Amino acid sequence: MKSLGIVRKLDEVGRIVLPKELRRLFQIESSEDAVEIFTEEDRIVLRKYQPSCVFCRSEDDLFVFAGQKVCRECAKKIAVTEDA
Repeated sequence: MKSLGIVRKLDEVGRIVLPKELRRLFQIESSEDAVEIFTEEDRIVLRKYQPSCVFCRSEDDLFVFAGQKVCRECAKKIAVTEDA
């Protein structure tokens, strides 16, 4: 993991601001973009959110079905399974 030497304090409700340079670097620019939060041992990890299929985690050719993102390939597999 690379240290950027950037330190940010939390505000009174626990928020931090991502520096503009990082938002630009990771193309997090609009209110449509989101960040996922993970923990890894004693670390908090932020990653730009990329929607993916709930079944195979593919990020390609997604649509929403019953409130979940599904790729076309998995939808085809589900359709075949239901017909059998």
